[in-house]
Amino acid sequence: MFGFLLRRLAVLIPTFIGVSIIAFSFIRLLPGDPVALLSGERVMSPERHAQISAQLGMDRPMVIQYFDYLGGVLTGDFGTSIVSKKPVLDQFLTLFPATVELSFCAIIIAVALGIPAGIIAAVKRGSIFDQGLMGIALVGYSMPIFWWGLLLIILFSGMLQWFPVTGRISLMFYFPQVTGFMLIDSLISGQKGAFASALSHLALPSIVLSTIPLAVIARQTRSAMLEVLSEDYVRTARAKGLSPFRVIGVHALRNAMIPVVTTVGLQVGVMLAGAILTETIFSWPGIGKWILDSVFRRDYAVIQGGLLLIAAIIMTVNLIVDLLYGLLNPRIRH
Repeated sequence: MFGFLLRRLAVLIPTFIGVSIIAFSFIRLLPGDPVALLSGERVMSPERHAQISAQLGMDRPMVIQYFDYLGGVLTGDFGTSIVSKKPVLDQFLTLFPATVELSFCAIIIAVALGIPAGIIAAVKRGSIFDQGLMGIALVGYSMPIFWWGLLLIILFSGMLQWFPVTGRISLMFYFPQVTGFMLIDSLISGQKGAFASALSHLALPSIVLSTIPLAVIARQTRSAMLEVLSEDYVRTARAKGLSPFRVIGVHALRNAMIPVVTTVGLQVGVMLAGAILTETIFSWPGIGKWILDSVFRRDYAVIQGGLLLIAAIIMTVNLIVDLLYGLLNPRIRH
């Protein structure tokens, strides 16, 4: 297993360097001058423009800028925001718990509903359950996140007034954030109603963010289960008189889980990307909204630093998925 881990780690290094090159290069193709945006409505003189460009290192050749930036990243320095003047890594670590909390709740909803839906659809293949569940999954996959989010806001926040529209907790509650995770901090605070308020604020964004991953997981689980249920060992288990629960839950599901685990791991990246829209719609103070605001401000350091950190997280998740392969099927280690 240790050799298997080393081989996977060796693949991540060139992948990370490639992502850094793409992030660094493509950001500078965006129209707009970040130095000019700093002046706002005031007209900046050419001398002042040249002075600020030199301070930010933007007057040097692109290749030198890239290697300077890469050297800083390798030492843990992801740059400093040209707008807030704060280190990018500190801002990321401050906002990331909000995105993790949202994505974690969304993936829990997607897995808890998607896998059982896929199993039922596979076991009841061709029935009304199969057609209905896969039809709902197709609709969920096809709906744009921004449209679905606005629809739920109109229905559950505007008409029914069941859930709040924006933010992470009601303004009635104030307490120090120890962990950055609002659900945990609200419990630690001991304030009555704080946890319920945090949970109600989290409900709609989590449902919106989980919709597409739920549909993908359900369809992938169905496909994997259908393939496994046609294998000889499953027919043998049924012929031996084993209960349907044991045949499906023990013999079939474990072997069908490898592609499902792959799908769940990939959906983490989808959620981090989809969180940009979800966080914008619900004014959720996470890294998605932070990066989107930085794009409008042409804050190069925040954009490329945020993209690199997200890429590192996605690569780490994929590494964990690869290790789970080895646990589910030891033959993959070789």
